[in-house]
Amino acid sequence: MILRLKYESKNENLVLRKYYEEVHVMEYAEIIEFHGHECPGLAMGYRMALAGMEVLNALRSEDEEIVAIVENDACGVDALQCVTGCTFGKGNLIFKDYGKHSYTLYSRKTGKGVRVLFHGNGIPEDMKENREQLSRFILQAPESEILSLKEVLMETPEPARLHDSVYCDICGENVMVTRTRDLDGRRVCIPCAEKAERALPND
Repeated sequence: MILRLKYESKNENLVLRKYYEEVHVMEYAEIIEFHGHECPGLAMGYRMALAGMEVLNALRSEDEEIVAIVENDACGVDALQCVTGCTFGKGNLIFKDYGKHSYTLYSRKTGKGVRVLFHGNGIPEDMKENREQLSRFILQAPESEILSLKEVLMETPEPARLHDSVYCDICGENVMVTRTRDLDGRRVCIPCAEKAERALPND
């Protein structure tokens, strides 16, 4: 069963009201369709992203106005991309492989940042094995039962930059110059460099 609902904020004067009145923001049902299935992880990312955007009082990023740092690459990141407008393609989504259910959102406009952590302390034990019930609980639970939010000070992330491409001296494929390695005076791509390193005899 697909949940077709909006998350309703108790703070009607904050960002969610602006979302639905001023711009088109994907509703949860649309995010499910984008992701491909409904799951607790997607619900987690949805609630986390909305909560962070409320703190920033920000609208969905059209360009790089909002920067997101995610600490996992699980299902919820798809929801975050839909809600915040932060994507790898625009260069305002940064992945740090820490394995934590945490997102940090930063507004270039205000210089304000917030770290959102999903702790899930309020989830009933008997619900954790039922994915449908768990998803519904996450979507409807009071924020304090599932999330903690902390404003953070951070340096402004560098804007996305375009880099020249060169040809790898081994495979001949085009590669961003900042992602090349020097191998005995040759400029090579990372896969070719790693392959060459594996071929070296062990001492």
